[in-house]
Amino acid sequence: MDLLFDAFGWLADGANWQGSAGVPARLFEHLWLTAISMAIACAVALPVGLWLGHLGRGGTLAINISNVGRAVPTLAILVLLVLSPVGLSIWATILALVAFAVPPVLTNTYVGMREVDRDAVEAARGMGMSGLQLLRRVEAPLAVPLIMNGIRLATVQVVATATIAALVAGPGLGRIITAGFGRRDYPQMVAGAILVAVLALLIEVLMELLQRRVDPLRAARSTGAQPAAEVLPVIQA
Repeated sequence: MDLLFDAFGWLADGANWQGSAGVPARLFEHLWLTAISMAIACAVALPVGLWLGHLGRGGTLAINISNVGRAVPTLAILVLLVLSPVGLSIWATILALVAFAVPPVLTNTYVGMREVDRDAVEAARGMGMSGLQLLRRVEAPLAVPLIMNGIRLATVQVVATATIAALVAGPGLGRIITAGFGRRDYPQMVAGAILVAVLALLIEVLMELLQRRVDPLRAARSTGAQPAAEVLPVIQA
């Protein structure tokens, strides 16, 4: 308990919130690292998941391959990347985090596409929509809740895991923890862990709000269930 109070004392010290090694600077680095990693992961996983979900073929194989990233610890991937031509650079951490973030985004995107109401799909085809129009106007909007859930899970996991960047002299809140460990400053170590935990919880809340915000059918569902054919005008609006 004394250690916890000492950690809050460390956080209350204004000197720890100043300079290039202060909390705000490390927080910005952590958010930047998370944003870059998630942007790359989404750029890779979303198109693949959407297209495979639309086709309905090859999804199981792609998901099983991507899940290898879950089976291998992120730290192990980081070590392998450091030993590769990538070397001891920020890209080693980013690529390790991307490998960690791709599986939940890809899996949820594919599952979301496959769980789209088949009545809505057939109604759209009956209206003369092409495959691309069907994907863009019907399947993708209806899959948004699951897609965003995957992005939310991946983002929170990346925020919590990005502390490994400090192991290869990378940026982020992990530097606070490793600096405390190096000096045997345990209150600083606990304070760093508290910052990461609070940030992860805050990101969880913000992503939950964003998930609700971008759901095109949320307003329709709030007024009661609608038949699949009646959902199409809402999506096309």
